[in-house]
Amino acid sequence: MKLEEIFQVYKENIMPTYNKVPLVFVKGKGSRLWDIKGRVYLDFFPGWGVGNLGHCHPKVMQGLRDQVSKLIFVPNNYYHPSQAKLAKELIYCSFPGKVFFANSGAEANEGAIKLARQFGAASGRFEIITFENAFHGRTLATLAATGQKKYQKGFEPMPEGFKQVKFNDLQAFKQAITDKTVAVMLELIQGEGGINIAEPDFVLALRKICDEKKLLLIVDEVQTGIGRTGKMFCYQYYGVIPDIMTLAKALGGGLPIGAMVVKKEFSDLLSPGMHASTFGGGPVICRAALGVFKAIDQDKLLKNCQNMGKYLLEKLKLLEAAYPVIKDIRSKGLMFGVELSIDGKQVFDKCLERGLLINCTHEKVLRLMPALNISKNEIDKALKILEEALKECR
Repeated sequence: MKLEEIFQVYKENIMPTYNKVPLVFVKGKGSRLWDIKGRVYLDFFPGWGVGNLGHCHPKVMQGLRDQVSKLIFVPNNYYHPSQAKLAKELIYCSFPGKVFFANSGAEANEGAIKLARQFGAASGRFEIITFENAFHGRTLATLAATGQKKYQKGFEPMPEGFKQVKFNDLQAFKQAITDKTVAVMLELIQGEGGINIAEPDFVLALRKICDEKKLLLIVDEVQTGIGRTGKMFCYQYYGVIPDIMTLAKALGGGLPIGAMVVKKEFSDLLSPGMHASTFGGGPVICRAALGVFKAIDQDKLLKNCQNMGKYLLEKLKLLEAAYPVIKDIRSKGLMFGVELSIDGKQVFDKCLERGLLINCTHEKVLRLMPALNISKNEIDKALKILEEALKECR
């Protein structure tokens, strides 16, 4: 199909639920994408964190090719070795517990919400406290948990049982607790919220209160998990262990998967027939995810993430000193938010014209989330383009 034909087919046959960038990509390798005309782009925002290994990583592709030739689907009332291996790997890398596999972050968070309600059912507790500017998904329940009214507009009434309070405000959290409260759900770094980072003392206090009041601590690591912040999971920076952790995006190396990891003492609350996901944790996707863990380990990508994160931050600080339109830089590992005093869309457009893919959220926050195997040369190239864009937009 030719370019204009593709655009027309989309217009006539696909629901307009996304703001489309007029690009058609046909090939990807590492941190580079090729469009239908053969132009190469440097990808510094691979799928909201899906591409932690970049595009088509060899270790992911090897597992995929092998599995596709043998068995694609097994219902979850049977066993298969790849799911067992992936569950074991997740528990080994996180905390003693059990795993539920789904297809997306929203599904994983739905599972966490249902488990929390089951935990509180005997005592009549069902309310979950979440935070302003949070994002937990687009199903009705996860929309209700999301602390951004713009995503909820038009879908009211929202399901009951959720309260939003100010992020990093311990007093507001304490005041929101009632005899109906059963859990708290938070992102340690709010991605869609503008790269807002949880304060260590705040997280420690949440863990303590949850222990005292028998509340579940649910940590949404859909975007921060699988090495994005320089550790396998972001909670490992905070000296706490969540009762439930949700994962998705980078876990599948580009294929759809979600996972809920639950501490042992709560992991049998959902018994057969209470929750399910038809395609969750299938053979092909589990082989891809095992390739992700293999690549992170063998290629030492957590260390590279830490080193390249420091390097990128140093380079961005130089830009901040030279361009007053940069108000703030917030980061952990290779998860960056660059807050501007001007409209970020114009900077996004100028970068796109020059072959750099980034993201803009909350109108003025540029998001950079390059692959964990990014190189200094690629960072230098990206920052040169970003500086050229800032020159034109200041």
